[in-house]
Amino acid sequence: MNDPLINKPEYLFNFGYLNLDKLQRLQQKPEPFTPGEPLFWNDPHIAQQMLAVHLNQNTDLASRRQETIDATVSWLVDYLQLKIGQTVLDLGCGPGLYATRLAQQGLVVTGVDYSQNSIEYATCAAQEQGLPITYRYQDYLTITDTAQYDLALLIYGDYCPLNPEQRSQLLQNVLRALKPGGHFVLDVTTRAGRAKWGQKNGWYVVETGFWKPGPHLVLEEGFDYPEQDIYLDQTTVIEADGKLSVYRNWFQDFNQRSITSELTRGGLRVESLWNDLQGTPFNEGGDWIGVVAQKPF
Repeated sequence: MNDPLINKPEYLFNFGYLNLDKLQRLQQKPEPFTPGEPLFWNDPHIAQQMLAVHLNQNTDLASRRQETIDATVSWLVDYLQLKIGQTVLDLGCGPGLYATRLAQQGLVVTGVDYSQNSIEYATCAAQEQGLPITYRYQDYLTITDTAQYDLALLIYGDYCPLNPEQRSQLLQNVLRALKPGGHFVLDVTTRAGRAKWGQKNGWYVVETGFWKPGPHLVLEEGFDYPEQDIYLDQTTVIEADGKLSVYRNWFQDFNQRSITSELTRGGLRVESLWNDLQGTPFNEGGDWIGVVAQKPF
């Protein structure tokens, strides 16, 4: 039986501007951390879609579900013995899901994110709830805060998409921002988790979707660099007029040795490792590593 879509000329013409040579080149492995579209989280359409995913309680794609966030904040407050009035820097705060709960515990919270849309949402939510949270639209690789915080957070694998130079810069910024004895808490992905999540390879066409408001073709492909513990999710989007955009999400996976070594080189002391940020004891083979590190006194 013939596929009616293939036999409809107008369907082919809609996507008749395909640059097959460029598409073929995009199927080749790029060098690790080669960038794609710059600052795409501030694209007006993508930003709205991303915020909706952050707030969606049916998925963990952008933020973890409410019960997990609640459990994480409860564990952090208990484990670190956080007290009312202590200061927290929430890096990559998104729409303020952790910052809100930490402020409700009486902590003084500053949230930093490079999505204008998320910062505006978080600011409005804090005002509506009467929570004195400071939100800043800023790339956390550029922060210069000095000895201000008892705790800095970078939650849900936000450390992993950074290239080595960016991670080094981030650790310098965190070390500077923390008070002596302050803690840095983050979680990172592992190769064990990567194996479970699988490697993308597929395509679909939509009238409107996450990446674009109009009709577009989406090509998804994953590239694995096992010798470097690096993985790339690459999404190529082709609009009806032939415009092609390439979005790249890189991930540096870690193990116990590599994350401990990297944070130590950054001037932090790794205090404890966990299989999550809810207090699950650490065992090799978990999907995540939760890390509690400390700035020396």
